Amino acid sequence: MSSSILIVEDEQLVALDIQRRLTQLGHQVVAITDRGEAALEAVAQFHPDLVLMDIHLHGHMDGIAAAAQIREQYHLPVIFLTAHADTATVTQAKETQPFGYLIKPVQTKHLSTAIEIALTRHQAEVLMQRALEKEREWSEALQRALDKEKELNELKSQFVSIVSHEFRNPLSVILFVLSLLERHDQEFSPDQQRSHIRRAKAATHNLVQLIEDILTLSETDAVQFHYHPVPIDVLWFCQELVSEFQVNLATNHTIVLEVCNCSETDVLFYDLDVKLLRHILTNLLSNAIKYSPEGGEIRFSLSCKPDAVIFQIQDQGIGISSEDQTHLFEPFCRGSNVRKISGTGLGLFIVQKCVAAHGGTIAVHSEVGVGTTFTVTLVGPVQS
Repeated sequence: MSSSILIVEDEQLVALDIQRRLTQLGHQVVAITDRGEAALEAVAQFHPDLVLMDIHLHGHMDGIAAAAQIREQYHLPVIFLTAHADTATVTQAKETQPFGYLIKPVQTKHLSTAIEIALTRHQAEVLMQRALEKEREWSEALQRALDKEKELNELKSQFVSIVSHEFRNPLSVILFVLSLLERHDQEFSPDQQRSHIRRAKAATHNLVQLIEDILTLSETDAVQFHYHPVPIDVLWFCQELVSEFQVNLATNHTIVLEVCNCSETDVLFYDLDVKLLRHILTNLLSNAIKYSPEGGEIRFSLSCKPDAVIFQIQDQGIGISSEDQTHLFEPFCRGSNVRKISGTGLGLFIVQKCVAAHGGTIAVHSEVGVGTTFTVTLVGPVQS
């Protein structure tokens, strides 16, 4: 087994004799030194496979101290050379965990055997250390997987519970309204009929939104949505979305679309994902309506810039506390002040993922009892 070896010996003739023997055995001597400090420098420079270390050296650092530092800093095998075999010296040397101990004058056979044993033992230690590190990595990875599975199971249970509740409520409302309208023993005025129909429409809208959220979640891939951008006329898109909301609105809310720097005669197209953009704006508008007082106004602003498009949705609703805002985009997270207002806590989680898929940003400014403003900025090349 050929190897590179550093000789640390205070007697020059002994060092040269050992070098000759090592060369005969097929090893390479990278350096010879007679001081502990120089030995540390040689190890750092040459990175030998093994160090032959005399215990008594010139200078302030003896061989035992030098060996201890080499072992600690470089994890290299050290074989001690000494003309003294007294108990005190051996005990002191053993504290550094040497890989061998040779008495001078050194015989070639003993030198060869000690080197082979030291290198084999060192290689075994290195392999064992790597195995332990790999085992520790596997153990940590397994623990992370178990923790993730536990978290997913908890989220699954929470999801089933919330979704079941959210389905039951609007279905109960729809069934109740239908049962009222089909009763022959009671006549309803036009206003009463419209009121009942609005309740049924609102419940149906909630069901549709819930189904949309569930389907959207099912399309995720490693918690990231697939992104397929196409050129979109954002002004037309927002106008159509607002019209759709106003037609299907089961409440007396008003959505006001404000446009800045987006001319109808010079339409700008942005490369965006139509499906994800709809999820973003629909969820934000639905939340603004849901958490605003009856008859409230929702301001929907669209701003076109050369390298970005900005959507801003502002309501005058219940607002979000500072504490709740820190968890706003986590799944199933709902504000502490929502009271009996229905919801799953999935909408903003989905919005954040859709915005991230575009490489955009979402910001929120809110004050309890005053209202909330969400600002979504999506960056993309503009097509004329």
